[in-house]
Amino acid sequence: MSALAPLLGGEGAPLIIAELSANHDGSLERALATIDAIAATGAQTVKFQTYRAESMTLDSDGTPFRISDGHGLWAGRRLFDLYREAGTPYEWHAQLFAHARDRGLLPFSSPFDGAGVELLESLDCAVYKIASAELVDLPLIRTVASTGKPMVLSTGMATLAEIDAALSAARGAGSGELVLLSCTAAYPADPAASHLANIAVLRESFGVPVGLSDHTPGIGVPVAAVALGAVAVEKHVMLDRDSGGVDSAFSLVPAELADLVRECAAARAAVGPGPRFGVRPGEEETARLRRSLWVTADVAPGEVVGPENVRALRPAGGLAPALWEDVVGRPFGRPVAAGTPLDWALLGVALD
Repeated sequence: MSALAPLLGGEGAPLIIAELSANHDGSLERALATIDAIAATGAQTVKFQTYRAESMTLDSDGTPFRISDGHGLWAGRRLFDLYREAGTPYEWHAQLFAHARDRGLLPFSSPFDGAGVELLESLDCAVYKIASAELVDLPLIRTVASTGKPMVLSTGMATLAEIDAALSAARGAGSGELVLLSCTAAYPADPAASHLANIAVLRESFGVPVGLSDHTPGIGVPVAAVALGAVAVEKHVMLDRDSGGVDSAFSLVPAELADLVRECAAARAAVGPGPRFGVRPGEEETARLRRSLWVTADVAPGEVVGPENVRALRPAGGLAPALWEDVVGRPFGRPVAAGTPLDWALLGVALD
């Protein structure tokens, strides 16, 4: 059984992936404290990103190597500088993984080159993540898949053909279990751009579990995603939004992550295993209080049923109110006291 299978299966709470990303702000102590805070929320996993700036881009001032001026968060910044600031130092990884495991969390990471995979393998990384922008890097996907470990693949920006190619590359290279994450690769993302209907399309098209990698503010979108069948939710997490940081606009603080864990579990439970109608567990007493036909005045034999002596009232026990047209005008066969539930025997009707 894979490391993900028991977390994704059945009707239990969805898998919550707490993404540290750049929210260590260059401090190992902050990274460790964030792991402690994540563990206290009930999230099951913590995810890192394993890269060096050199594995992401060139140390160049050229326009193609800068974030576009219109970008809401990082406009004009050099890619190399951004990745150097945001990266998690390789020398921290062993301590981060050990600390997460000590806190009962499953640690895993997104590698961005072969060196990152090699480092993560040395730490017995149980699961790998492919970031949205790397979904088209089929050689990287094959390198990760060759470990035989489960893979979680984000699908932001990807066409169905690109997703199919990525899954085929992973399977062809010997991957373990595969999970797709519906994703909008905008930072932050507008909830209206989430297109949660994609979850069902991905599940039906590729026959794999599907979750959500979410960059919207708050928890509303992921809770809705779980109600639509998402088996996992990935959100960036930080200790304190006021401290800033490159991911602060779309990260949750620990209290919000705890809310996410609780509300996603509620959403999963609310959907349940499938449709069910009629009286459900917990409704028995309310069902006992449904209306039925009751005798409301003392009657003598021969008096006929009418609104002056029979009414539809709570609780249940008498004939159904829907039978009113069948009983009105019928004579009582014997004396009946007020407060008696109406039944056919009172009207002299013998039932087989």
